[in-house]
Amino acid sequence: MSLILFAFVARVRDGLPFSASTDFLHDKELQERKQQLKVISKSLHILPERGIIKGHELNIYFLLSKGVSYMTVCACGLPAAVAFCFLEDLCWEFTACFDSSAVAMASRPYPFLEFDSTIQKLQHHYNQNKGPSLEVTLVEVQEELNISPPQVLTMEDVMLANGVANGHVDQTTASGQNQRLEPVSAPGILSLVLNIMCAALNLIRGVHLIEYTFQDDYDSLWNVVAFLVAFVCSVCQCHLYLFHTCQKKLKAITLLIINILCNAFLFDVRNIWQLVFHMSVACISTVLTLHRKLLDRNTDCGV
Repeated sequence: MSLILFAFVARVRDGLPFSASTDFLHDKELQERKQQLKVISKSLHILPERGIIKGHELNIYFLLSKGVSYMTVCACGLPAAVAFCFLEDLCWEFTACFDSSAVAMASRPYPFLEFDSTIQKLQHHYNQNKGPSLEVTLVEVQEELNISPPQVLTMEDVMLANGVANGHVDQTTASGQNQRLEPVSAPGILSLVLNIMCAALNLIRGVHLIEYTFQDDYDSLWNVVAFLVAFVCSVCQCHLYLFHTCQKKLKAITLLIINILCNAFLFDVRNIWQLVFHMSVACISTVLTLHRKLLDRNTDCGV
């Protein structure tokens, strides 16, 4: 399997793409990382000279030199020294082909598309030989990284930095309002309807039980509390499914546990089928909430 999967060259000043390697892979994470390169290219002027943006199976490495950025998407198993050695070689090849005036005067996207063949050759060499041809080069890069380690970033760091630089901190950080989720599916609509039904049943039973609790005795007070808490959990589960929020997984699991505990407490006032129904709806809602992903709004920067 190839370890260096994609390379991308852009101008630091404005993120104008100069050239990119052509790939024929349709790996989902690779396509996502390629799309993220466009976001990163808009923030190059505020990023460090060297950096790593880590992913699940693929990392993005970038190197900034003389107003040009060199970025690559590599498998996590590739040593950082090899990745940066590849970028150093890519930088040397690009500088040998295009001078600073050509870089400064470029006005349209991908003006150096012919450089793709050079990228492909260099990429093929690294994937075949698992590194550069000269071992001394790799040692030098490793020593340089030991002295000045590359900064490890996340996409959230890049987007936040880009928002600060452009005066849009509130817009960038307000993740719940500005990030769209995938369209609601048919099972999701059914889950919402059932959750609303459960919430209504819990509220009706809780309010009805309040009348008898205050008229006769207070023995059923905790049952009232359980009904009302279960009602709140069902409403919150609907909100959590419909809108993006931070720490969604933690909140979804917490709501599920509380909902199950409330229904378990109401074992004496509900039959087994009612309990199974309420708990099943809570579980289905949680699963659907955790599987509803954010829409990727970026466009692919591949050529």
